[in-house]
Amino acid sequence: MRPRNAFAMASIVFAVLALSGCAAEERAGSGRPVATFQVVEETFRIELVTPELIDHAQRLFDGEELAAIPVGKIVRPDPEVNTGWHWHIDPKTLEFADFTTEVCDGLPSYVEDETLTSDTYCPWSAKIIAMDYPEG
Repeated sequence: MRPRNAFAMASIVFAVLALSGCAAEERAGSGRPVATFQVVEETFRIELVTPELIDHAQRLFDGEELAAIPVGKIVRPDPEVNTGWHWHIDPKTLEFADFTTEVCDGLPSYVEDETLTSDTYCPWSAKIIAMDYPEG
């Protein structure tokens, strides 16, 4: 390979690697806070995408009595921030409720194995056990 071609090829390879690294980094974490919920003995994570949701989740984590049931649309088969599972809650659909219908309640593993047939997840006993904020 001639030096000019080698340089061009190296530039292309570098650009592809740089872009794929950015995509992986963006996918691994958007720079937004993530709330970890415990449901009985299992946990799951939801990305928080608005200042209102961040504030509400932080206040719940701090012990305030507010609407506490996370409610949102299930997205499969991509875990996003919900590592360890093959699903996540669409963060744009997340709300917190005082009460919900029974059809969307259950363990995270029920979402995973599709025992829970609803397209919405609303675990009644969910408690926020961690708030993770991106560094920066």
